[in-house]
Amino acid sequence: MSKNLTKRAEDYSKWYNELVVKADLAENSGVRGCMVIKPYGYAIWEKMQAELDRMFKETGHSNAYFPLFVPKSMFEAEEKNAEGFAKECAIVTHYRLKNDETRPGKLMVDPNAKLEEELIVRPTSEAIIWSTYKNWVQSYRDLPLLINQWANVVRWEMRTRLFLRTAEFLWQEGHTAHATKAEAIEESEKMMQVYADFVENFMAIPVIKGLKTESERFAGAEETYCIEALMQDGKALQAGTSHFLGQNFAKAFDVKFASKEGKLEHVWGTSWGVSTRLMGALVMTHSDDNGLVLPPNLAPIQVVIVPIFKTEEQFEAIKALVDSLTTSLKQLNVTVKFDTRDTLSPGFKFNEWELKGVPVRIAIGPKDLENGTFEVARRDNLTKEVIPSEGAAAYISELLAKIQNDLFGKALSFRNEHITEVNSFEEFKEVLENKTGFISAHWDGTPETEEKIKDLTKATIRCIPLDRKLEEGTCIFSGGKSVGRVLFAKAY
Repeated sequence: MSKNLTKRAEDYSKWYNELVVKADLAENSGVRGCMVIKPYGYAIWEKMQAELDRMFKETGHSNAYFPLFVPKSMFEAEEKNAEGFAKECAIVTHYRLKNDETRPGKLMVDPNAKLEEELIVRPTSEAIIWSTYKNWVQSYRDLPLLINQWANVVRWEMRTRLFLRTAEFLWQEGHTAHATKAEAIEESEKMMQVYADFVENFMAIPVIKGLKTESERFAGAEETYCIEALMQDGKALQAGTSHFLGQNFAKAFDVKFASKEGKLEHVWGTSWGVSTRLMGALVMTHSDDNGLVLPPNLAPIQVVIVPIFKTEEQFEAIKALVDSLTTSLKQLNVTVKFDTRDTLSPGFKFNEWELKGVPVRIAIGPKDLENGTFEVARRDNLTKEVIPSEGAAAYISELLAKIQNDLFGKALSFRNEHITEVNSFEEFKEVLENKTGFISAHWDGTPETEEKIKDLTKATIRCIPLDRKLEEGTCIFSGGKSVGRVLFAKAY
């Protein structure tokens, strides 16, 4: 199997696009800007979903489902939110087609089937959910309300890219209501931490936790918490956000509760979400010029076994060994595939599973039968070793844990090596031109300076790190006072 992948160093963007298609993750569809997620790609998304869903439920959240369509007047109720998403909205205006008498066999919109009120196809669900919460919350006894939904959303993007930016994508969105401001802030921070734990422990991607600047906040939020990751090309990617909404949506939709003291008050809200964009992050953080590299914790197939044989007798002997190994691995919760396709050569299979990023490949041939050994190949560093078949399952289980840790360590080293401190705008531009990654610099805290830097360099403030050191400094652009460094980068 020929991979023919463009090298990352030649054209990173082309490499990514080719890899997503050739590794059978997704493809473009017949609908502009929308993708088909293929079974192998969807299997990875399902593993992500399962882990996140478990984490949400462990923190007290329940799943529900809300409508895809939002009446325009309802969408407009929270002005900042409506304004923030207005340019990306898809709108339903009619509900019927009819035969076009001027073009036989064609259909046209029935002008008599115009909706009384247009419906927005949800770009996000705050409006429909908060209008529902009005009926669910009457008393402090109804709080906190901790709801999540798994859904699709539509944002009419002009420039699309598989997983990273598509007109329709899959995600989860949590929406919670609380009796106090402190509880809502605690929830926002807790969910940012849940995302960070997931991305680091399952995706093996190190993240920086921080706050967005005012201009980068979610539309309608008082504060946006974020986790930022660094891709191999040195661009940043926002891997998840959690928003403290204050009482903005509660006031817009009149969501009130009677407190213990009998006083009528507006609730405090949060929303938080991650999407199939995480699939793009997974591909870009770990993969190489040979194809996909998957962390074992999210690989649909963790171990693939390829038999090498000439006679039916050899195959049957190998199969008996594999059946025993597979049983032992499954008892250790390791997912295994025995590739018995007899129309393909072992070399073809090696290439295919390497392209698809299976963490561990085991080859068993006649010599292994004689010697009581297996050949074990690691996908992450492309090394091979021969191990005794006795005790192989435990060894492979430990190897998968090591691969998971090694992938995180490698990504962490790369990230740390690509954070550069600068103290002048000249240095800032020079680093942007010659070295990629995060740039740590003093900023005066004004949206005007932030916007000017973005206009001149295309670099944005990715976050104000939560663990930053508060120190007096001088803004690299305006020369104004600064209370600490922020992280800039070019981003997806």
